[in-house]
Amino acid sequence: MSNDAPLKRSPITWVPTLYFAEGLPFYAVAFLAGQMYQSLGAANDQVAHWTSLIGLAWAFKPLWSPFLELARSKKALVIAFQLLGGACMGLVALSLQMPAYLAVSLAAFAALSIAAATHDIAADGLYIASLSAKRQAAYAGWQGAFFNGARLAAQGGVMYLAGALVAHMAVASAWSIVFGLLALAMIVIALYHTWALPPGQAAAHDTHSLRDVFDTLREVLADFFKKPGVWWAVLFIIMFRAGEAQIQTIGPLFLRDARAHGGLGLGIDQVGVAYGAAGTIAFLLGSVLGGYFTSWLGLRRAIVPLILAVNLPNLVYYYFAVAMPESMPLITALVCVEMFGYGFGFVGVILFMMQVLAPGRYQTAHYALGTGVMQLGFILFKFISGDIQVALGYEHFFLWVLICALPVLLLAFWVPMRSPLQAGQGAAQASADSAPAKA
Repeated sequence: MSNDAPLKRSPITWVPTLYFAEGLPFYAVAFLAGQMYQSLGAANDQVAHWTSLIGLAWAFKPLWSPFLELARSKKALVIAFQLLGGACMGLVALSLQMPAYLAVSLAAFAALSIAAATHDIAADGLYIASLSAKRQAAYAGWQGAFFNGARLAAQGGVMYLAGALVAHMAVASAWSIVFGLLALAMIVIALYHTWALPPGQAAAHDTHSLRDVFDTLREVLADFFKKPGVWWAVLFIIMFRAGEAQIQTIGPLFLRDARAHGGLGLGIDQVGVAYGAAGTIAFLLGSVLGGYFTSWLGLRRAIVPLILAVNLPNLVYYYFAVAMPESMPLITALVCVEMFGYGFGFVGVILFMMQVLAPGRYQTAHYALGTGVMQLGFILFKFISGDIQVALGYEHFFLWVLICALPVLLLAFWVPMRSPLQAGQGAAQASADSAPAKA
């Protein structure tokens, strides 16, 4: 019997909202939190420190994902963490009216990141358990479209709204309204999902006890670190995003920082249009074309152009810091160039994890570990980016970001772009093909 036999409603009624609910809290933590703290007067190094630490949950979520298999209902799990995510956003909104707003809001963001990362695991599990392989493929496009739709909403629409509100009221009150509306959106989606989601009952439990889960996790980790060349692969993944992590952290802050401090002095609404709306569309276009480009050339031949695509457009920010342009059409167009390159090249690290790091006995689990390593590397460079920018100033910081591309370019010529396991299988197959056929 196919996975989707018991479905009563079409997946179109719940797949888009499920993945929008994945994206909204992620971009609230990854992007909106930094913009909010900058609006409230925090320095770039403080913003980088705080927003990197509150995003750690996405790096470590593979470690607790096996324990969620013990839940009897994936639907109940998804709805519970959506409601918890909405409550955390509501707490952020309330905290901005408190004297100790910084400590309370950071705690609320940390709780939101744990709830959202856990929700990601439960939502993906529900999707897989509820749909047949054919339907999983058919609705994969809706997944990506609505996850990135949340990005467009957060970085574009929500930022524009925040800018409009700040023009008419106190900054803290404006951001309280913004996070209050985000909380309401998450709660409404959760209530809708009580009707729309499939039951997602756990099938026959392969895992019978907590000890079984620990044993499986230990085996998955041991097998991962026994892979030939795994440490070189881990280093490649971490360094791939070294420059991008710093640009994605400091770039939006630079756009808004006052011209007297070396920034472009844009308003919140202007950043929402240039970076959030137009930039997100450019990122999506780059992602699609990067996938076709890599499919055409293959990962081994495409990897260097993909690394250059991620890093060379960062020259845009160096140009901004030197020329200090004032034309919004020009700024928007160049931000789109940078975001297009980011989307185009980001395909490289995803396919590297899928094709080089993941193959083996625990392919899905090892891919999840790879994404955790990638996020951990991203957070590392995000954390230090503010300190480096404060020390160097914007102009020299953006040159430093370009230099950060050199290690991963060198590694691209050293690290194999094919899994040793697959290479071994290929050699065995070639040997078998050349052997004389038996009568």
